[in-house]
Amino acid sequence: MAWRNIWRNPRRTLLTVSAITFACLLLVFMLSFQFGSYDAMINASVKIHTGHLQVQAKGYNEKQQMRQVVSDPASVEGILAQIRGVEAFTSRANAFSMISSNERTNGALVIGIDPEKEARVSTLKKLIRKGKYLAGTDTDRILVGRLLANNLKVDVGDELTVLGQGCDGSVAAAVFKVSGIFSSGIDDLDRSTVHVPLKYFQEIYSMDRAVHEVTSVCKDLGDLPAIKQAVISEINKLDTKPSLTALDWKELMPGLSQGILMDLVGGLITYFILIMVVAFSILNTFLMAILERTREFGMLMAIGTTPGRLTRMVLTESTLMTLIGIAAGIALGCAVTLYFQIHGINIAGASEILQQYGISGRLYPKLSLLSASIGPGMVFVITLFAALYPALRIKRLRPVEAMAHT
Repeated sequence: MAWRNIWRNPRRTLLTVSAITFACLLLVFMLSFQFGSYDAMINASVKIHTGHLQVQAKGYNEKQQMRQVVSDPASVEGILAQIRGVEAFTSRANAFSMISSNERTNGALVIGIDPEKEARVSTLKKLIRKGKYLAGTDTDRILVGRLLANNLKVDVGDELTVLGQGCDGSVAAAVFKVSGIFSSGIDDLDRSTVHVPLKYFQEIYSMDRAVHEVTSVCKDLGDLPAIKQAVISEINKLDTKPSLTALDWKELMPGLSQGILMDLVGGLITYFILIMVVAFSILNTFLMAILERTREFGMLMAIGTTPGRLTRMVLTESTLMTLIGIAAGIALGCAVTLYFQIHGINIAGASEILQQYGISGRLYPKLSLLSASIGPGMVFVITLFAALYPALRIKRLRPVEAMAHT
């Protein structure tokens, strides 16, 4: 009876189902687009510097003291090489030092890198705007951030003097020639960092073989939790002092994680408003249906049909109508999302700018069980509650008054 009843007014039913279908289609696509853009944002951000995962000495991320080192980076790299899902890794060492040119002096973070491995982990090589990237055989060459180069008034080929403190407390000093100037688009990074060859860094700062972080990137962001657990399990078996820990991008860049969460919450509020519009459409449909069928309900109650049974029938009509719309919306939403997941969405006017900083000019939605179910699930629950009010009105009907309704 419920199935027959919803087709008594086909035009109204189709309009209501279409509204639900459109809402579900939009929710599936927009949530998938959000999740895909978050993945692109995370991957682009971590590949500028931090990586998806870093192995450090415990407490180094908070204090960043020179002596909190990974004493045997080769063992850690050996562990990463054996874990499935790790795409690439590299070791780095860091030291806060004074950087001087002929005209000015600035404080900066000196980062020792392995040029060949670094090129596989980060986008630093692609961010060079002047000069050239470091070669594997370079020693006294340095890469300088664009804003820092402006502050120091240096260009490619100029000399910089680095003065700091070594790991053993000795004075670390060296003269470097500017090999290249990079621009990451992150002002703090471009204003306060320089990169030098790792082996030369270890020599100047009396580091021996030690480094401060072993950074890795994953093939798939979804594999990161499992990779992190595997790395922690293996490094705990190493007999190193100080003990080591593994930090993922959320711990290394809490600001990015919070920004994504805020954007997601804002999106969900917008989607909730859309669902409420659909819910009022359902509410209006069933209020009209009950008003039109009041005489019918009175006759059914007069011949012994209980109000509870009529209420269940109306709720069944609402559920069937909602399920049809949700099923069609999920199917169409998945089809549209899969198309753009393959072909991408070109961000007109911004693709060239994004590509300069290692971000693809096309964004790709990411269809998942969560993005395909959370929106339609919210639609189902809210529309079901919206249908409760008109359905419960049936319980207040009196057979004689209902049959007299025109």
